[in-house]
Amino acid sequence: MQHLRVVTPAALTEGVRELLLADPGATHVTVHEGVALQPVGDVVEADVTREAVDALLGELCALGVDRAGGVTLETIDTTLSDSADAAEEAVPGDPMDAVIWDEVVARTGEDSRLSISFQVFLTVACLLAAIGAITNSPVTVVGAMVLGPEFGPLAAVAVGLVLRRSDLVRRGALALVAGFPLAMLVTAGATLVFDVVGWIDATDLDALDQVDFIYQVGWSSFVVALLAGAAGMLALTSAKSASLVGVFISVTTVPAAAFASVALVEGRWAEAAGSALQLVVNLVGIVLAAVLVLLLVRRSGARRRGLRRLSTG
Repeated sequence: MQHLRVVTPAALTEGVRELLLADPGATHVTVHEGVALQPVGDVVEADVTREAVDALLGELCALGVDRAGGVTLETIDTTLSDSADAAEEAVPGDPMDAVIWDEVVARTGEDSRLSISFQVFLTVACLLAAIGAITNSPVTVVGAMVLGPEFGPLAAVAVGLVLRRSDLVRRGALALVAGFPLAMLVTAGATLVFDVVGWIDATDLDALDQVDFIYQVGWSSFVVALLAGAAGMLALTSAKSASLVGVFISVTTVPAAAFASVALVEGRWAEAAGSALQLVVNLVGIVLAAVLVLLLVRRSGARRRGLRRLSTG
């Protein structure tokens, strides 16, 4: 269940109230008149089953509540209520599979910003991946994969393409196009320092049997990227965001970017080219799979809304 809180001017309160009372997926509806101070108005609250939230938000925005007041959503971890159980039964579909598009847009928009923290995480992840590759340590490389924040911008690009939100596409693309080169430049500089102080030597890259997957590109690279992109977008659009950790471990974006920098500094042109290709294959595969999943989810959601209208009509 989701807790819905609507701040509305008094002129729209009755419309909001009737909308919530008429929705079979809403329960625990309460109205607090005159309690809102900024903006001035009333507060209407309800608990809404996840399957009904997306359509309900659209109807609230059609009333103009988002412009004259405000709407907030919070996830309810535990609800002990027969009426809440009845609301979930009344709306077709499974709550775990329901998509709240405004939530998806908000999450991807926030995670795709080219911020200082994003750049720091990406740079540190690349440095870790470079050290893991140089020392032939797959554990360190996996740690870098988990730390990398690149799935946020990739998801934003996919969501922007499907919803025709050019702002999301631009924001995600900027984070990737600016973030990766800067992180790779810092990694290359660190590699030069390691060379000067004698921590690494070009011969160290001759026997990387544990991490050679970073620069060896094959059909499996694209398949893994597709599967990871699909799983990541499913986790992002559903209530199973914890699965994103597994996605991070599956893709070879950060390690490929890092090793391309190391290989270039050490004059290993073939490995550098292979790593760069691995990076491109993973980025393209993730976005492609994410777009396909979003298109399927939208079609499935439209079908569920049609069934809902039939059941309530």
